[in-house]
Amino acid sequence: MAFVRSPAETLWRSCNLLMAAFFALAAYVQINDPDAELWMVIYMIPAILTLLVGLNPLITGNFIWKNLTKLHLFLCALGTVKLGFYLFLHTERNILHEEEGRELFGLGIIIVWLSLCHISTKNPVGRRVLLVVAMAISLCPFITWFYIYINKDMRNTWPTHCKTVI
Repeated sequence: MAFVRSPAETLWRSCNLLMAAFFALAAYVQINDPDAELWMVIYMIPAILTLLVGLNPLITGNFIWKNLTKLHLFLCALGTVKLGFYLFLHTERNILHEEEGRELFGLGIIIVWLSLCHISTKNPVGRRVLLVVAMAISLCPFITWFYIYINKDMRNTWPTHCKTVI
C-alpha cells in the first residue's frame, strides 16, 4: 500500500523546498560581495536546514536539527540587532539602497522562516494559518527579487557587485 500525503503536508514540503532554493540562490549571489564567505555561510545553513524539512517534515523534532536551528536563529538575531543599530545611526537614503539594509532583510527572512519551521515541530504540517503564512512567505522573496530585477531605477543606485550576479 502506497503512502499518501495530505495536501497540507505536500504544501508544507513544497514551501520548504522553495525556501531552500531561495536560500541557496541567496548564498550563490553573494559570490562577488565584499564579505561573501560570511554571507554564503549565513544563507547555506538555512538552505540545508530547510531542505531537510522539505524532504522530511518530522526532522524538526530531531535534537540536532532543533539545536542547529536555535543557534543559527540566535546568531541571526544578534546580527539583526547590530545591523539595525548601524542603520539607525547611519542611514541616509532608502534602506534597500544600503548594503546593511539588504543584509538586514536577508536576516529577517531567515529568522522568520526558521522560526516557522521550528514551531512546526509540534505539528509538522502546520495549522491552516501557519500554512497560509508559509505560502505567503515562501513567495515573497521571489516576488521581491523579480520586482527589483525589473525596476531599473532601483538597481541603478546599487553597487556594482549587486548588479552583476544575476
